[in-house]
Amino acid sequence: MEQREHRKRHKQRKKKRMRRFFLFCFVLLIALAGYVYYQYQQGLSEADGDFQKDGQFEFNGESANLDTMNVLLLGIDSRGEEQSRADTIMIAHYDKDNNQPKIVSLMRDSYVDIPGYGKNKINAAYAFGGPELLRKTIKENFGIDVNYYAVLDFKGFSKVVDTIAPNGIEVDIDQRMSHGIGMTLEPGKQTLHGEELLGYVRFRHDSQSDFGRVQRQQEVLGKLTEEALTLQTIAKAPKLWGIIDPYMDTNVPPKTFVSIGKDFLLGSSNELDSLRIPVDGAFTNERVSGAGAVLRLDIEKNRQEIQTFLD
Repeated sequence: MEQREHRKRHKQRKKKRMRRFFLFCFVLLIALAGYVYYQYQQGLSEADGDFQKDGQFEFNGESANLDTMNVLLLGIDSRGEEQSRADTIMIAHYDKDNNQPKIVSLMRDSYVDIPGYGKNKINAAYAFGGPELLRKTIKENFGIDVNYYAVLDFKGFSKVVDTIAPNGIEVDIDQRMSHGIGMTLEPGKQTLHGEELLGYVRFRHDSQSDFGRVQRQQEVLGKLTEEALTLQTIAKAPKLWGIIDPYMDTNVPPKTFVSIGKDFLLGSSNELDSLRIPVDGAFTNERVSGAGAVLRLDIEKNRQEIQTFLD
């Protein structure tokens, strides 16, 4: 009799503990959802973007599994234009098996075949037909399948940088930079913030032209990736999304962002590996009527290099 009463009281206490546990989890989820919503709204209030992102872009890339994928990253300077040329063209590659992030920068003056339009600079494909035509152009010239796209207006770059790295990013400037960037950056090691860093990665009026610009973009992207994976930045992820959202159009599913972020946090992520196309020795500088100064590519050699790099 006493044993039955003891077992009964034990079961009741166990049920109470379970109810308290589930109640605690429920309250925690509500609090977390409230935090995410509040931080996202805070980010939106700090952004003042008006980028057109109402699903205007057609994109027929093959759906990717969560183990490996290629995302077309495009940086544009709209300046009120309905459709501008892509100022920055990159392919971000993710492979879950080795947790190795990779970036391929496609130089915008690369002279390639654009399906339906003949030969032109690769960045013209975006102006002619948006991300979808650029996807087809990459597939035709380099044999690379791109699964998703993300278009970022440069007006949002500085806000993103200041959120990810509020203390700035340290760079070593090798020369005085001023022409075409709306500011003056002096040589030497220094810490740059949003607007200054945007000028740094967009400067191209020197002997290296776009080659130096692409190198600086890859340098800064690597440092921002490191900053983005710190605990402080992860805690600000909802706010960061709120800031970047008005400036970005993408078809990457939210669950994919979450899955990749989780893999980077739980895995031992390597440093960002990068490649520039065209590679050294696989292009010539030429002038073409109707296109101006172009990079005429050795397509086969560059195709082989990019496929080997992403393999």
